[in-house]
Amino acid sequence: MIAYLKGSFIDITPSSVIVDVQGIGYEVHISLHTYSQIQGQSSGLLYTHLLIKEDAHLLYGFADIEEKNIFKLLLSVSGIGANTARLILSYMKPFEITQAIANGDSRALERIKGIGKKTAERTVLELKDKIGKQPTENIIPAETTSASTTRNMRQDALDALQALGINRQAAEQHIIRICQAEPDIQLEELIKKVLKGL
Repeated sequence: MIAYLKGSFIDITPSSVIVDVQGIGYEVHISLHTYSQIQGQSSGLLYTHLLIKEDAHLLYGFADIEEKNIFKLLLSVSGIGANTARLILSYMKPFEITQAIANGDSRALERIKGIGKKTAERTVLELKDKIGKQPTENIIPAETTSASTTRNMRQDALDALQALGINRQAAEQHIIRICQAEPDIQLEELIKKVLKGL
């Protein structure tokens, strides 16, 4: 198992990053939470989880160990796969997820596109006891920096939303509408608003 990767960040998008580790480039799938932590950095360390499927080996990366632990806990819930877990971590920060589960607030999870009432309730039921054992006091929301100037912000947002399983046409319509209303919006906030509006 690959526990973490430490190297240069070659290309960072809201849904993935290529990490160069001594000349080998690893494609790592990330959440918006991790993106907000590492955007603007040229190198660093990502905690990783390797998911082996019949047709692919997928590497998921996390800026902090708390997010990785929550990702693994979410995967243990029946009906939640890696993409859904990443979507939850893109919609809510790790400490928000732990608070919702600890408080039995399944409605907070229901507001996430693709999470139905039964899945939200099952997540709270199965993880409430486990989540209390996860250290959350060091999970602090990161300050966001300006979006990358090397890529078009709307395209970055569209790529990230498609990677999260959102329909391209629906995502495009929401991106255009939000950008027209808020021309100075930051990339992370744009993606979150699209997710809330779908």
